[in-house]
Amino acid sequence: MDANATVFTSTLASIKYGAANVPPQLEYVVDTIAQASAWQLVLTLFAVLVAYDQFRYVWQKGSIVGPAWKMPFIGPFLQSVNPKFEEYHAKWLSGPLSCVSVFHKFVVIASTRDMARKVFNSPAFVKPCVVDVAHKLLGADNWVFLDGKAHVEYRKGLNGLFTRKALEIYLPGQEAIYNRYFEKWLQESKEAGKPVAWMPNFREIITAVSCRTFVGHYISEEAVKKIADDYWLITAALELVNFPIILPFTKTYYGKKAADMVLAEFSKCAAKSKVRMAAGGEITCITDAWVKNMLDSEAWREAEKKGEIPEGMEKPNPLVRVFSDYEIAQTVFTFLFASQDATSSAATWLFQTMAQRPEILDRVRDENLKVRNGDIHAAVTLEQLESMTYSRAVVRELLRYRPPVLMTPYQAKKAFPISEDYTVPKGAMVIATTYMALRDPEVYKNPDEFDPERYYSGDAEEKGAKNFLVFGTGPHYCIGQHYAQLNLVLMLGKASLLMDWKHHPTPLSEEIEVFATIFPKDHCPLTFEKRQW
Repeated sequence: MDANATVFTSTLASIKYGAANVPPQLEYVVDTIAQASAWQLVLTLFAVLVAYDQFRYVWQKGSIVGPAWKMPFIGPFLQSVNPKFEEYHAKWLSGPLSCVSVFHKFVVIASTRDMARKVFNSPAFVKPCVVDVAHKLLGADNWVFLDGKAHVEYRKGLNGLFTRKALEIYLPGQEAIYNRYFEKWLQESKEAGKPVAWMPNFREIITAVSCRTFVGHYISEEAVKKIADDYWLITAALELVNFPIILPFTKTYYGKKAADMVLAEFSKCAAKSKVRMAAGGEITCITDAWVKNMLDSEAWREAEKKGEIPEGMEKPNPLVRVFSDYEIAQTVFTFLFASQDATSSAATWLFQTMAQRPEILDRVRDENLKVRNGDIHAAVTLEQLESMTYSRAVVRELLRYRPPVLMTPYQAKKAFPISEDYTVPKGAMVIATTYMALRDPEVYKNPDEFDPERYYSGDAEEKGAKNFLVFGTGPHYCIGQHYAQLNLVLMLGKASLLMDWKHHPTPLSEEIEVFATIFPKDHCPLTFEKRQW
């Protein structure tokens, strides 16, 4: 050996004869590591990680109900891929608070009315959240991801789009869609000559009426059909358990493509609305109303800057900035996101439930005929819609009986003391459940029965004021809840006058399929005929 070579003493090479001074109690450990194979080291590391994953889960679980241990790393991933209502229901029944852990997500489920309301009404501790990929589909700077004051201020500029005056403006467009689609339904049912699973048709008609309400005539019928067909891909991409990154040919990949298509269409609609409204056009849809407010706000700011406010010029309330076409498209997309699956679900169950209970449908039909003074083709005003107390009770009860949205996810911004005995860890997902509050036997007599009388002549509205969480509560309650309910009243009323329909039950008709919202597992087989008067 070269005399000038440097000799390094390795602790792992020889503990007994090396120069390192290692305590005797560590000699065994170091010897074991030195003699271990690569596979042994890998397995040891894996065991350590499993132990850490279990310890972390048990520590986060604390005193609440949940599995005693977690399937290493993935948790109940396989069940989450194909969620079943019965499993959700068992979880809600297990206790006011329960938990699961899927991959890195620790999830606390608030099952009772009071626990759910605590989540909805605690903006200091929680914020609404969706799956990781939602930021990529809806846009990372979308207003739905705003929190606190920023959210409140943005929402103020949208409230005027859902006032009674605004809803009155949107009504003619909605009626036109229903008239056209009901004719189409009659033809399709006649050509089929047999019961057809009608749930896809409900999704399409709700897409069409939503697009007419949100973007008016600026969008083509072909684009509406494309959105209706592809929106299912967006829903699939936003399932609770999914790839957090967008990989080719996955659900998230196809969902992103569909979302980009919707945003592109809505951006074109926004640009057309700006041109038309600047030329003095009449408001016909939500985009028009919002753009008109932008133009009026800009005109006020310019006049105020010059110090010359014309006589009779009113200051818009609130003042809003001018949003880009893409920003408008993002916001309109969130309206579609909030309404499409939920209203499609409600419409599907509504038509099935009415077909099963012809005596209730007859009362709805009689009320609608009376309001229209015997003319089945007469249009209705918002005041007339609101006067149909029985029809509104039917819709209200349907939303209680088959709530489209079972759970609303939030994320803990910091440690959240949700009860005296348990604090939700920072970063955990906490889910407010609506179903159990809507089936509370202390509030709703025979809660598993469909009974509109509880809202028509009973006291469910007052007694269940804190239980009716279909549209949430607190600072993030659904901005379009009045619109959504009256839209269903309009849809059901017109259908009752123009068509007769029959439900063809199967063993799966009352079984619940969970896919973002809930649907009958057989997708509601129906046949339609033109009503003869």
